[in-house]
Amino acid sequence: QVQLVESGGGLVQAGVSLRLSCAASGRTFSTYAMGWFRQAPGKEREFVAAISWGGGSTAYADSVKDRFAISRDNAKNTVYLQMNNLKPEDTAVYYCAATKVMMVAVAEYDYWGQGTQVTVSS
Repeated sequence: QVQLVESGGGLVQAGVSLRLSCAASGRTFSTYAMGWFRQAPGKEREFVAAISWGGGSTAYADSVKDRFAISRDNAKNTVYLQMNNLKPEDTAVYYCAATKVMMVAVAEYDYWGQGTQVTVSS
């Protein structure tokens, strides 16, 4: 009932910014909490950020707390991840996901996008 498509990734140098977008389809998009996760080569998928259904509550991984910002525009059925001061360790495929309750665990999310690659060179 929810389909997600990420975009905005690319190859950038350390220190620059990117904004990822996740476009959702589904009439009940606004009732879902949304999360961003990432997966680097050889590693498990990890939590990055999450936002409640109304946008009033957010959560971040410690590694991105002061650099990334998650937001949503329910009128546009879109979730964003603003990434500032990117570091080489941020290199990963970034995925957005939807859940009925805001969580930080991969297993709690019901719907996933296909991912967008972010590569940060030094």
